[in-house]
Amino acid sequence: MAQFVAALHGAYLDQARLLAVGEQGALPLVRADRLTVLAVGVRHLHVLATTSPLPAPQGPEVEVPDSLPGLSWTLRFFDPVVVPALGLVDESAGPQPAEVRRVLGVPDVVYHLSVSPGGGLTPHHARHAGTGLANQHAAVFRDHDAIRAHAGSRVSLAEEYTVAERLGLHEGMRLLAQRLSPRDDALAAVCADPEAGDDVVRHALLAGLRSPAEVS
Repeated sequence: MAQFVAALHGAYLDQARLLAVGEQGALPLVRADRLTVLAVGVRHLHVLATTSPLPAPQGPEVEVPDSLPGLSWTLRFFDPVVVPALGLVDESAGPQPAEVRRVLGVPDVVYHLSVSPGGGLTPHHARHAGTGLANQHAAVFRDHDAIRAHAGSRVSLAEEYTVAERLGLHEGMRLLAQRLSPRDDALAAVCADPEAGDDVVRHALLAGLRSPAEVS
């Protein structure tokens, strides 16, 4: 697990170095002062990183410190033995990342990966995940920057929207999106679709804000 996390972070940093300096500095892993990676065993394995402070390990908890140039972290392990409430998370139909974060009390995460039983934890898998994660974070940063730039007098709502998406507040970000682009029927339809992912909502919002009718 420690090797997987180190390979993931290494690939992320390698990909980040290909970006412009300002864009690098905006990436969550690059700007993180304190990072804790949680390896959480339920039915699926969850690997999530948070900058939120956590209490010192107690009882059977285990932690492993590690670092790379420009990034240091502590890896900690959790399962139903350490946190009994994890045993109540039903993942028979698939991973439940939001419920895992709720049980652990860490809603603010830098990334959250779910690995199904039998899934790969090799350095190859880790490097692929790290590269994809860096590209995803860079794309989200550019989208949020564009949303703020097109928000006009609603820039404070754009900031709230950015925070809501980062925290995974799905309903909240949809409400904020519609306040940012209130006359956009296409956006309203996307927000009403329970199958639409957060990225779909973000792209629809940005398209609406770029429309001259929504510029304020």
